[in-house]
Amino acid sequence: MLKGKKIVLGVSGGIAIYKVVDLVSKLRKKGAEIRVVMTENAAKFVSPLLFAEISGHKAAVSMWDGRDEFNVEHIALANWGDVLLLAPATANILAKMTYGLADDLLSTVLLAAPCPKIVCPAMNTGMYENVVTQANLALLRKRGVEIMEPGCGELACGTTGAGRLPEVPEIIAALERFFALREGAMRGVKVMVTAAGTREPIDPVRFIGNRSSGKMGYAIAKEALLRGAEVVLITGPSALTPPPYARVINVETTQQMMDACMAEFPAVDVVIKAAAVADFKPREVAGQKIKKIHPEDGMTVVLDQNPDILKTLGSVKKKQFLVGFAAETQNLLENAAAKVKKKNLDMIVANDVSMKGAGFNTDTNIVKFLYPDGKIEALEILSKDDVAEILLDRVMEKRSGKANG
Repeated sequence: MLKGKKIVLGVSGGIAIYKVVDLVSKLRKKGAEIRVVMTENAAKFVSPLLFAEISGHKAAVSMWDGRDEFNVEHIALANWGDVLLLAPATANILAKMTYGLADDLLSTVLLAAPCPKIVCPAMNTGMYENVVTQANLALLRKRGVEIMEPGCGELACGTTGAGRLPEVPEIIAALERFFALREGAMRGVKVMVTAAGTREPIDPVRFIGNRSSGKMGYAIAKEALLRGAEVVLITGPSALTPPPYARVINVETTQQMMDACMAEFPAVDVVIKAAAVADFKPREVAGQKIKKIHPEDGMTVVLDQNPDILKTLGSVKKKQFLVGFAAETQNLLENAAAKVKKKNLDMIVANDVSMKGAGFNTDTNIVKFLYPDGKIEALEILSKDDVAEILLDRVMEKRSGKANG
C-alpha cells in the first residue's frame, strides 16, 4: 500500500525524534519515497546527514542555503507529497500550524501544502494536556487534519502520562489505512471476519475447545483493512493483537459468537468465517471446580451440539457473500464440497490440518478453494498473509461476477 507513495516528513525538535529515524528506514523498506523537512531545533537532536543517508534525499532545514540565498526549491516540497506526516509534532509547531505562522521552512511547508496532513503529537504531559494545546488540536481536527493520539507512559522528562510519540508500527498502520481509504480496492465494503476458537466451559477452570490460534482470521482482517474495507472482527480467545482499525468483538463460547454474527450480519457485504468453533458443549456446567476422583473411576461429560453458525447465516443471507472454512483430517474435498451445498456458501476454504504446514498455530497454510459450480482451485504452501491476499482477490472477483450475473 505504501509502495511509490510520496511522504513529506516534517520533523520538529523533540526528544522522540530518535523513533523517527527508524520510521524513515521502515517506510523506505515498504517502498515509500520520503522527503524530510526539519526545524533547526530538530537538527540539534539528529544530524540532517543521518536523515539524508536513510531517506536517500537531502534533508531540508533552512530556507536559506550556505550562501545565504533563498532556496525556493524547498517550497516545492509543499506540492510534492501525497501526504504530509508531522512527527514528532511539538506544542510549538502545532501552535504555528494552527495559527498559520510561517517563520521557518517547516512551518512554511505546512502552511503551503495542499495535501492531507497527519500529525503525531509528542511532548511533556503538562504541555499536551494544557487547554491551549488541546484547543489547537481541536481546531486542527475541525480543519480536517488527522491527529494520532499520543501514547501514555513514562516520558523522557521523568513524568508519567500522555505525550509519547506513537510507536513506529502504529504510525505506519495509520499511513497504510490513510491510503487504503482513498485508493483501496475494497473501499466501501463491509467485511465480517470470525477468528480463533471458541471455548465451552466444563467448570470454572476447565473447558473444551479447538486449537485455533486465530492467525488465519487475523491475517484476513488485516488484509481487508489494507484494501480499505470496514472490518468487524469477531474473535474467540487469542494471544494475537488485533489489526489496527478493526472493530473487535471478543467472545468465548459458540453461542456468543453466534449472537455476535447474527447481530452484525444484516449490515455487512462479505462474511469470512475462519473461526474454529466448538461443535459441542457440555450439557451441564459445574458451578465449582470438579475435584479429582479415584483413579479407577471415570467421569462422563454429556455433550450437546452447538448451533451451526455458518449454516444459519447461509439460510438467511441476502446480498452477503459468504465464505466458510473446512478444517478436515480426512476426505477433504468431499466434506468441503458437501458443506458448500448444505450451508449455502459462495465459497469455502478447505485445508487438511493433519498435513505439515497446514495445521493450527502455524504461519503457513495449504488450502483449496471450492465453489458452488464444482470448481476447485488448489494453492501451494503459502504464508497465511499470502493466502489472505489471494482469498480476498477471489472474493472480490466472484462477488463482482455474482452482482453482474
